Amino acid sequence: MSKRIAILGSTGSIGTQALEVVREQPERFEVELLSCGNNVDLLIKQALEFKPNAVVIGDASKLEATKDALFPAGIKVYAGAEALEQCVRMEGIELVLTALVGYAGLRPTLAAIDAGKHIALANKETLVVAGELVTKAAREKGVNIYPVDSEHSAIFQCLAGEWHNPIEKIVLTASGGPFRGKSREELAKVTKAQALKHPNWDMGAKITIDSASLMNKGLEAIEAKWLFNLKAEQIEIIVHPQSIIHSIVQFRDGSMKAQMGLPDMKLPIQYAMAYPDRLPTNWPRFDFTKYPAFTFEQPDLVTFRNLALALQAMEKGGNAPCVLNAANEVAVELFLKDNIGFLEMSDLIASTLETVPFIANPALADLEASDAEARRLARTRTPAWNS
Repeated sequence: MSKRIAILGSTGSIGTQALEVVREQPERFEVELLSCGNNVDLLIKQALEFKPNAVVIGDASKLEATKDALFPAGIKVYAGAEALEQCVRMEGIELVLTALVGYAGLRPTLAAIDAGKHIALANKETLVVAGELVTKAAREKGVNIYPVDSEHSAIFQCLAGEWHNPIEKIVLTASGGPFRGKSREELAKVTKAQALKHPNWDMGAKITIDSASLMNKGLEAIEAKWLFNLKAEQIEIIVHPQSIIHSIVQFRDGSMKAQMGLPDMKLPIQYAMAYPDRLPTNWPRFDFTKYPAFTFEQPDLVTFRNLALALQAMEKGGNAPCVLNAANEVAVELFLKDNIGFLEMSDLIASTLETVPFIANPALADLEASDAEARRLARTRTPAWNS
């Protein structure tokens, strides 16, 4: 039987690869809902191919044109964030793949959980910002959250058959990004084009910059804390440049399990969508002779300050990860516009974390206010933005 799915952010890197999986496994998946922000032309092509019940676009100015394009196919078209929150509740949807970028994924994910939909989560910011609220809601609704990030998928796979065994620690692996081994002096001069060239993974611009600054690994640590009910001291990060070991679980007897594979996001996407089944694929297979050695090293928290800031926010808890995420989203946006330098992103995030008032036990309204205030402060304190 096919599984009926919604893909939020279908025109992005994860979304397009998820649709490749659907294309390769047409008997297993049926698309009920697609959404995008501004890339309406690609969304229309996707909708005409996969025939969802409905689509939601972020840019309301393109609503009528999108309706005209999809009317002959009988596909409903809606626009705006509120429409997306309503559409994820549609009765026909069984699984919601949240592949939106950044904070935008939080409310539709909460709406889907409230409607009892299982979640395939590629939007780590949802748990970074509101991990306690999201996981509590999922428990209350009996909803499963299947991780899509390769590292969290690796941990999830290693835990299969081990649910009753306590975790001693997990080890998240990081490629180190394009600037591994660089000094702060060298990082001060890097360009946007250099930062967007990841050595192993093909990802969207925002996550690629996060990977280059190692912020992505900090966000993943916070996400792992909530996904697997861990304490901060149970999470270790290690740099593994080959990106073959995607992460490791160590149990209380000292035994370790690792999940390995070529760096291809379609594998964790398909695993989350098809769980508990492993579907056959014709993708390239790993060849040990092409990887004669695996290497590991400690991350440089002094040079890559973003990772240190993320780990500090995880330790502090409360609204600190929410503020961290908001400031980082603004910093990445400014860097991609050539308004600030690579190292200035850390300065902006640190300043924002120090200024936004700390809330130990935030409600959703507190988190929304913290997010807005962090973004306002980050933009106010950036001369290039104001010019």
